[in-house]
Amino acid sequence: MALAPKIDVKSLDEKLENFHRLYSIKKKKELHDKESNKVINMRAMAAKEAPQEEWQMIIREKLVVKQVFASGGFGSVHKGIYDGQEVAVKVMEWGEDRRTKSEIASLKKDFRQEVSIWHKLDHPNITKCIGATMDTDSASVIIEYLSGGTLKAFLIQHRKKKLPLKIVKRLAVDLAKGLSYLHSKNIVHRDVKTENVLLDKDGRVKLADFGVARLEASNLAEMTGYTGTPGYMAPEVLECKPYNRKCDVYSFGICLWEMYCCDMPYPNITFSALTSAVVYKNLRPEIPKQCPSSLAKVMKQCWDGEPKRRPEMEEVVSMLEAINTSNSAPLGCFSFFG
Repeated sequence: MALAPKIDVKSLDEKLENFHRLYSIKKKKELHDKESNKVINMRAMAAKEAPQEEWQMIIREKLVVKQVFASGGFGSVHKGIYDGQEVAVKVMEWGEDRRTKSEIASLKKDFRQEVSIWHKLDHPNITKCIGATMDTDSASVIIEYLSGGTLKAFLIQHRKKKLPLKIVKRLAVDLAKGLSYLHSKNIVHRDVKTENVLLDKDGRVKLADFGVARLEASNLAEMTGYTGTPGYMAPEVLECKPYNRKCDVYSFGICLWEMYCCDMPYPNITFSALTSAVVYKNLRPEIPKQCPSSLAKVMKQCWDGEPKRRPEMEEVVSMLEAINTSNSAPLGCFSFFG
């Protein structure tokens, strides 16, 4: 009878242990590769869904922020230099010590929307947005520097000695063209006022501040809310009714009156009384008797209580350009306009 071959149990145990070790290493590698690919794919998807905006391409080393020349509840505005060009830098603090996380998130969302709209605009009557930066506790918008200051400040300087009709027309046409361009891009500014209009060294008007600007909604019910500045806000906005770009046309009408009169439209009325009077009593600024009928007509059509009866800004440009200023006498030296 043949004897069974002797089995080396110890050797088999070692081989089996090596097999399990190699198998375990292989599985761990496969799992690691799978997870790595998953992370890479997620990053790729995130990059595809949220690519870096053009306005974020600012090279911070090229930005030099200098002295403050304006400040308010929004933050501060500084003079600065970017890539050798003179700029204005609007700096906003998120105010983490006095705002909740949800409020800060909302501010950041609004900031992104403002800059993404503004950065794409290219028109001689729109202030150029060069770019922006955003950090965890603050954000900055970098725009072209305009030495003429705000239209509001310029008009206040001429409160006693009014502007010639020729100058009024030039200012108005510039602003109307800027708004017409915005509306052609389906953008509603929603806060048109002389404080948000700037002047360059040659007196050219440029619309600025797109903090509440929005793409016009096809469904007007999506455009609601008390947005803008009392005194310039259209009745439908004051009532929180649906509205469209015609709210900007209304605001332009108030600005046009301001350009001609170089005065405050409603100096002695509280905001609450003003809202009620504008909506229910059709209150509008009083047009001086000496105001040319052609200019007064533009004002009245722009601030009509019914949005559908207001002209498009493209029509307003044509109406203003048709006004004859050859008989208007100069009322002083306006070297500011070259």
